[in-house]
Amino acid sequence: QVQLVESGGGLVQPGGSLRLSCAPSGSIFSINVMGWYRQAPGKERELVAEITSGGGTNYADSVKGRFTISRDNAKNTVYLEMNSLKPEDTAVYYCEAKVQYYWYSPILRSWGRGSQVTVSS
Repeated sequence: QVQLVESGGGLVQPGGSLRLSCAPSGSIFSINVMGWYRQAPGKERELVAEITSGGGTNYADSVKGRFTISRDNAKNTVYLEMNSLKPEDTAVYYCEAKVQYYWYSPILRSWGRGSQVTVSS
């Protein structure tokens, strides 16, 4: 069964940087909008950034100017470059995408399992 897989999380000091990656674990027919969400302890899951297949982007105000989302359509991969990280960025980051696994399949909203990002001194 194909699923989204995130990588690149970890522990980083305030002001540091990390890059997250996300891609399907197997072959797919098509993939459309891709994005990143995050959820901190005791808080609701929130949209961090999203990107269309054509490259259009949208960012949460809290990360605008610090984070950059990008994608490689040939690899079906989405990236999130996180710079100038702050302790309040600490959360589990989830990859999300609209995926069609076969030509005859419906388009599904798919999620990764999440990647922990901890910003602490």
